[in-house]
Amino acid sequence: MNNYNIDQMTLSISLDYKPKENHPARFINDLVESLTINEVYSSSRPREYDLRAMLKLILFAYSRSVVTSRKIEEFAEENIVARWLTQYQVPSYRTICRFRISKEIEFLLNDSLTNLTNILKQNGLIDEVSFIDGTKILADANKFSFVWKKNTIRFEEMNKAQIQNLLSEINEVRKGIVENPSDLSDDALEEVQTKLELYLEDLNEKIEENPKVSPNPDKQERRKLESCSRKLDERINKKSEHEKQMDTFEKRNSYSKSDKDATFMRIKEDPMLNGQLKPAYNVQIATNNQFITGVGLFQNPTDTRTLVPFIKQLEENGTLGDMIVADAGYGSESNYQYLEDNYKEYIIPYSTMLKENTKKWKSDEKKVMNWNYYESEDFYMNPQNVRFNFNAYRIRTDKYGFKRYFKEYIAEIFDDNHNRIPQAFTLGGNRKRILINPSLEYFKASMRDKLSNSQGADIYARRKIDVESVFGNMKACLGFNRFHVRGLDKVKKEMMIVVMALNIRKLVSMSFYFSLWTTKKTSMNFFKIHIEAFLVKRLFCHSPFLHL
Repeated sequence: MNNYNIDQMTLSISLDYKPKENHPARFINDLVESLTINEVYSSSRPREYDLRAMLKLILFAYSRSVVTSRKIEEFAEENIVARWLTQYQVPSYRTICRFRISKEIEFLLNDSLTNLTNILKQNGLIDEVSFIDGTKILADANKFSFVWKKNTIRFEEMNKAQIQNLLSEINEVRKGIVENPSDLSDDALEEVQTKLELYLEDLNEKIEENPKVSPNPDKQERRKLESCSRKLDERINKKSEHEKQMDTFEKRNSYSKSDKDATFMRIKEDPMLNGQLKPAYNVQIATNNQFITGVGLFQNPTDTRTLVPFIKQLEENGTLGDMIVADAGYGSESNYQYLEDNYKEYIIPYSTMLKENTKKWKSDEKKVMNWNYYESEDFYMNPQNVRFNFNAYRIRTDKYGFKRYFKEYIAEIFDDNHNRIPQAFTLGGNRKRILINPSLEYFKASMRDKLSNSQGADIYARRKIDVESVFGNMKACLGFNRFHVRGLDKVKKEMMIVVMALNIRKLVSMSFYFSLWTTKKTSMNFFKIHIEAFLVKRLFCHSPFLHL
C-alpha cells in the first residue's frame, strides 16, 4: 500500500509530457506549424507571446468547448495538454481577448481553412459537391435592445411635424427669425438657432435696461422664445439621432443597441417557445463529408439573399465545388437565374415542391398548375370551364432591383351564346386575371427533373446528413450557441475559430494518421495522410455519415 501524503517534502523532477498519438493537440500543433508565421504577437504589454502558441491555445480551447477569455486563461494554466501546446506560457484573459479579434488571426485562419480544404480534396476525402445551409447564432447583445426601422420612420415623421409646429410658433412670436417653416434642412435649422440666440441676447439687454417695468412684454416674449428654443434643440437632436439610426439600418429592418451589427431574427432554439425575435447573425456554411469548406456571416434574416454573395466568397477562396446543393429556403428566381448563367450544376428545390405532390394541392381548383393549358392557342381553361386568354406582358421589379417578367391572362366574360359568365368575375365584380412567370416555371421543371432521377436524388439526400450534422456538432457537442464578441468583423473571426475547431474534431474522430514534413525550398508545409487499408475498410463499413 502506497503512502499518500501531499504535505511531505519531495524532490521535484520535471518530466516531459507528450500527448497520445491520436490526440487533437498533436494535429493542432502540426496544423499551426505548417503555417508561415514570422511575426511575434504583441499585446501592447512588456510581455510578448508567439503567434503559434496563441493560435494553438485558442483552437484547442474551442475544440474543448472553452470559449470565454477568462475560461481560456484558466484552461491554459490548469490543463496539461494546453500547457504542452503553449510551452507553459499562460497569457492573461485580456491578451487572449485581443488576440482572437486581431488581424493576425484572421489571415492565419483563412489560410488554414483554404489549405485544409485543398488537402482534403487532393486526398479524396471530399468531392466536388458543396452543401450550403445556414443557421442563426445569438449575438452578444441584450434581447430588449431592439431598434425597429418602421418605428424609426414613424418617429421621424412625428418629430418633423413637431419641428414645423415649433418653427410656426416662433414665427408667430417674432417674425423674421424663421424664413421658411417648411425647410427642415440642417443648414436652415442651424440658421434659425443662431438667429434665435442673437435675438434672445438682445431681449436680455432690453430687460436689464428696464428692470422695474411690470408687466414687461419683453419678458413674456423671452419666456416663450426660450421655451421654443429649448424644445427646438431637443427636436433637432432627435432628428440627428433618427438619421444615424437610418444609416445604421442600411438594408436591414432592425438592429441592437448593444451590437449594432446584429439583426433581430427568429431563433429556433427559443427557450420561451413564443417566437420572440432576438439579436443574432445568419451563419452560412458550405460542407462536404461533414467538413466545413467555407463560412460566411450575414445580417439578413432570410437565406434567400445570402446565396449569391456566399457563392462569390467561396469562389474567391477557391473552395467552391462543381455541384451546388441547398434546401428550398434558397429557391428563388433570382438565385436560379444567377446559377443558371454562371454554374449550371446545382440542385435547389423550390418552396412548394413537396406540397405539390400532396392530394390537397392536386385537388385544389384555384391552383393554375391543375388547369388545362393549350399551347397552340396559348390559353388556360380552369375547372369551371372559364377560358383565360393571353392579354399582355407585365414586368415587376422587387425592392432589390430584380425584374420578373410575367404573362397576363384574362378571363372571357361571355360564352358562345353571348351570355355573361358569373365565374369569370371576382367577388368584387372585377374580371379575373392570372399571372404566369415562364422563367420561374422553367426553373421549377428543371428542378423536378433533376430530383426525379436517381443521381440527383442521391446527391440531395446527402445534404441532411452532411450539413445538418455539422450544425448539431457545433451547437450540441461544442456548445456554441452564442457569440462572445461584438461587431460583424470580430464575429467573423470568432466564427472562423469555431469552424477550424469543428474540422479538427472531425479529423480526429475519423481516426486517420497525419504526419508532417517540410521542404527547405518552399515556405509552406503540407500534410501527408497515411491511411491503412484495414482502417479505411472498417471506417467505411461502420460509419453511415461518410460518403466518399
